Amino acid sequence: MNQKEISELRRRFRPEKCAVSRIYGCYVNGSSREVISYLDESLGLLPQEEAEKYLGLLKKSLSGRLGRNLIDVVFSTKQVAEGDEHRLLMDLRDSELKNAEARDLFYQKVMDSLDMGDSNYIILLAHDAYDVPHRNKNDEVDGSDEVFSYILCCVCPVKGCKMELGYFPGENEFHSCAAGQIVSAPDLGFLFPAFDQRSANIYNALYYARKPEDLHQEFIDAVFRTEPPMSAAEQKESFQSALTGALGDACGLEVVQAVHGGLLSKIEAHKESRDPEAPAVTAGDVEDILADCGAAPEQTAAFLEQWNDRFGEGAVLNPENLIDSKRFDIKSDLVTISIDPEHSAMVETRMIDGRRCLLIPIESDVEINGIPMGLGTEAAEQEAT
Repeated sequence: MNQKEISELRRRFRPEKCAVSRIYGCYVNGSSREVISYLDESLGLLPQEEAEKYLGLLKKSLSGRLGRNLIDVVFSTKQVAEGDEHRLLMDLRDSELKNAEARDLFYQKVMDSLDMGDSNYIILLAHDAYDVPHRNKNDEVDGSDEVFSYILCCVCPVKGCKMELGYFPGENEFHSCAAGQIVSAPDLGFLFPAFDQRSANIYNALYYARKPEDLHQEFIDAVFRTEPPMSAAEQKESFQSALTGALGDACGLEVVQAVHGGLLSKIEAHKESRDPEAPAVTAGDVEDILADCGAAPEQTAAFLEQWNDRFGEGAVLNPENLIDSKRFDIKSDLVTISIDPEHSAMVETRMIDGRRCLLIPIESDVEINGIPMGLGTEAAEQEAT
């Protein structure tokens, strides 16, 4: 799925837009892994504010960035033909979630596998039937090709509120009170089947994780039984290991600056292009960056081998998972320096009095702990001359 297709589905999650008739789910005790209560609500009979809250939670499981928060789950041909996990998802979809036995089996799978610590949580399920409008060459709607039938699931932590002071009008006084249990934004969720090329693709699901570094792989294994994808944090760590493993001591500041700058350029160019697909980078792209900054052919070849070992031959990754596009950090045992990536090239390495130093030119006013830093008498005299 691309961003445009995801946005098309997200726009449906308003009471007047979607065809969701009921919200199903269950409230789970995270410690005992038992159902506290079941949920089976007619969306049309709920107050509008409550209906919008439910739809808003489900909609959040279609948010975030492709390749980071939103990840493709791919089923094998064998799974689609005879896999129990895929069959259960199809039963839920084809019955429009009306099959209570299938719902209970799904709830049990989630409860048996999902690790939410001691936090209670709610599992929400909804079915929607989207009459997909056909668009002509001028991008104008001229009828409909098919109805996209799908289910959307999200898992939301439920947190207790702290005691606060509240005003009681009848007594004209303030007393301690608590708002009870509050449903938080979803930690994870999924769409099945995927909406690829604006059509149903039963070989794929779209998985959502609020924290890219924590995909809840135990949930992926239980519900989809597919090879869990690498999290964004794992991709970043593996990429860094591939660079240092291939270049060794040659992986200095200039190389890191060049790689960070090259990947950042790809991210920025993708934003400007408004391409609905996720930004992408290959091993060849990084090899070109390394060659441009002076890496030897044997080093670029070693990097390709490291890349293939860690990600698979021909792997295409999201550059947003490999670098932090908003920060350029330099760390040692004693100091951490954070720099705007656009100005990372201003940092240099120098040998001063026999010691290896990082040099950062001061081109504007400097503050330390919010206090303007003076240049000092010697620096002021040098500047004056």
